Parts: sequence; C-alpha cells; structure tokens
Amino acid sequence: MSSATRPTLSAALDGCTIVVAVDRRSLELAAALERHGAQVRHAPALTIVPHIDDDALIAATRELIARPPDVVVATTGVGFRGWMEAADEAGLLDDLHAALAGAQIVARGPKARGAIQQAGHTADWVAESETSAELGEYLLAQGVDGRRIAVQHHGSGADGLDELFAGAGGDVVSLTVYRWGPPPDPAAVARSVVCAAQGDVDAVLFTSAPGAAEWLGAARREAALPGIVERAASGRLLLAAVGPITAGPLRDAGLDPLVAERGRLGSLVRAVVTHFGGGGAPSLVTAAGRIEMRSTGIVLDGRYLPLSRSGTDLIGALFDARGGVVSRHRLQTALPRSGENTHAVEMAVARLREALAVPDLVKTVVKRGYRLNVVDPE
Repeated sequence: MSSATRPTLSAALDGCTIVVAVDRRSLELAAALERHGAQVRHAPALTIVPHIDDDALIAATRELIARPPDVVVATTGVGFRGWMEAADEAGLLDDLHAALAGAQIVARGPKARGAIQQAGHTADWVAESETSAELGEYLLAQGVDGRRIAVQHHGSGADGLDELFAGAGGDVVSLTVYRWGPPPDPAAVARSVVCAAQGDVDAVLFTSAPGAAEWLGAARREAALPGIVERAASGRLLLAAVGPITAGPLRDAGLDPLVAERGRLGSLVRAVVTHFGGGGAPSLVTAAGRIEMRSTGIVLDGRYLPLSRSGTDLIGALFDARGGVVSRHRLQTALPRSGENTHAVEMAVARLREALAVPDLVKTVVKRGYRLNVVDPE
C-alpha cells in the first residue's frame, strides 16, 4: 500500500521530519510513522549481512545435531530466526529441532524469546535487562562446568560469552548468523546528521546500539555532533531508542534519548507520537495560543501551519528567545541567503505574518527588533 492510500490514524506528527536510522524493518517503521502524519527519511547507518559464513554455521549446526547441547543461548531474534532458516535451507531443520528439544534455552531479551517461540521451542529464562552480562551471570550461577553450550551471537560479533563460559569449564559451540555491514547509502547517513544539526529534522529513531554508534560516528566525521547535542538539549531534536541497550551509545555521547518502554517498534512509534502529540515537545503560550516548532512550520493550538524555510528559520529564532527581543542583525544571521541586507529581514517578517494569518503573534519592538507575543515571557 502506498503512502497516498495508507489510512491516517492521527495528525500528531504533522510537520515532523523523522530520520529512520534503521535497516531491518525500516519500511514497517516508516509506514507506522507516516500514518500519524510524519515525513520519513531513510538513513540506515548499518546494514545486516545475513549468514555471514554459511559453511561455518552449517558445520557448527551439524556438530550440535551429532552431540546435542545442554544449553542454547539466543542473543537476538533476527539471529535465531536466521539460524533456523539456514538449517532449513541445508535440510537440517528437523534434526536441529530434535537436538534442541532437551536443551535449556535462554534468551537475551523479548525479541529473542519471540523467535524461539516462533521456531516451536520455549524459552526457559529471559534476561530482563536484555544484556549479555545478565545472561552470563545467570548461567554462571547455575554452573556451566562440563555443559555443552550453543551461543548464537548478535551482529556486533563477539560479546564475551564464549570466553566467559569456556573459562568456567563449558564446552562452547559458537554460532555467528549475521554481522553488521556498512550503510547501504553512506551519503544519506551524512546528509541526515547534517540536517539534524541544522534543524531540518525533528526526530531520529534507532533500533540497535551499533546503528546508533555508527550514526554518531558519521555525525563526528561531518562535524555535526555539537549541533546535534545543542538541538537535542534545547528539545528541538528528539532522539528516540527502542530500548535501553540501543540508547547506550547516545547517552555515552552526552545525549538524553527517549526510550521506548517495551523494546518493540510499536512501542517506539507510540512514544514518538505521544511526545509530539501529547505536549512533550517544547512549547510557548502566546496571545494567539500555544505554539510548538516543527522543522517545516509550527503547530498552533494543535493545528499545523506549514511555512517556508525562511519563515521556519525566522520564527524558530523568535521561539528560542522565548518572548525576548531578537535584533534584526540576529534574525539576519538566521535567514539563509539574506547577506548584509537588513531589508530582507523586514520582508521576511512581513511574509511570515502573511503566512501565519495570526494578528499580533510576531510583535515589532521599535528600534530593537522583533519578539513573539508570549504570555509571561522569560
């Protein structure tokens, strides 16, 4: 179904430009955001390379069929499903199911548990923190000496579990199902970080810690990270993560991301919709009503008013002043292509007032500049 025929659920994200820095299920995530009015840009910072070494994976699978494991560790849902798919392609799926039937199966989080259940097995334990550290501590507390342990690794590669279990006497069989590869479109990632720093983006969404780390790496390479940190601190840029693990690299960079409660794409979408549609974005109460900024205009008393780039930059500078007076010189620097022509500011203000069609929202302060007509300005 195209975006033109997709049913609209709400207008909560009208005017929002959202970057989806995600590879897997990005179309699904984008569709959900678009149903609430968002404009979505795809800029996956990494891509998943499935079945990175099928020969080694199938050889390890045959080993487990010949000598079934006592414990199976599933670290990711996509990885566990990929393992089952690879076994099926090799004609080994029934034998693998039989080999796993008597094993204790533990999962690093709810996504891995879902994949285990989808394959027809039951997860005996799930790490609440969704971390390999908690999973390792749990199995060490049970004792792994002499136990045969199959460990399915996530896309970041080694996570220390093999060494941890082997050091405690475990017989470890390592399974690498996929790895993270380079972004499919590095230029799109570079554009996304620059746009986020410049105010052309309202939110960036992440679903994996490696993806978040690589997007931040691109921001550093493009010298855009300071601008991103500044805009995020002001509330004008929302960074949202599907769970606490994904949020880790963002927090390490000094950012404070919104974290979905349940670690699901649906929960991530609801969190973003609630943020913009439920008063989470910065706002000001003006004589004309409550105003919020968007990258392509404003929301005034819940109604989105689209503006030109110049109009958005202009009212954005006034919004950031929170009712304080902004000089013509300051507004001139906020306007693209205005040069040294102060008359361009007066013309831009006139066009802005005309586009808003809201009397007295932008006030002229004689010989000083302009301000928003804010109730109780700071």
